[in-house]
Amino acid sequence: MSHPLNIDKLDLQIISEMSTDAGISYAELGKKLFVSGGTIHVRIKKLHEMGVIKGTRLQVNLRAIGYDVLAFIGIYLEKSSLYESVAKQLLKIPQIVRLNYTTGSYSMFAEIICKDSGELRKILQDDLQHIKGIERTETIISLEESFSRPINVSEVI
Repeated sequence: MSHPLNIDKLDLQIISEMSTDAGISYAELGKKLFVSGGTIHVRIKKLHEMGVIKGTRLQVNLRAIGYDVLAFIGIYLEKSSLYESVAKQLLKIPQIVRLNYTTGSYSMFAEIICKDSGELRKILQDDLQHIKGIERTETIISLEESFSRPINVSEVI
């Protein structure tokens, strides 16, 4: 299968493996995929240069370090044309870790991580409600994350 960015089966296998374990060594990954560590290095460098790989992330158990509240905030905008200016203001709130411009009931959907419900309340009342362009919000608190996983891109081959 050919991709517009000249990505082949090996590239997709590398992406899939590293999505599961970004800390795997090039040598170990090479053994797993039956190529040299040097080949893995060259392919990863190419994928970075193409913008396919944007970086690697450390997965942290946030509850273990005191972040006990994960919530989602549905944001209704006064006008959809205010999206960019509202997004810039939301970017200034470090507890908001993900923001999407959406269709459906909400104009925007944000994921927020807080130490406790008091911090969440403060952000909702003191920060969000003062951003020009936000009409109202609805907050959904996650009781438990059942799973989180990367998509297995090598299965598309």
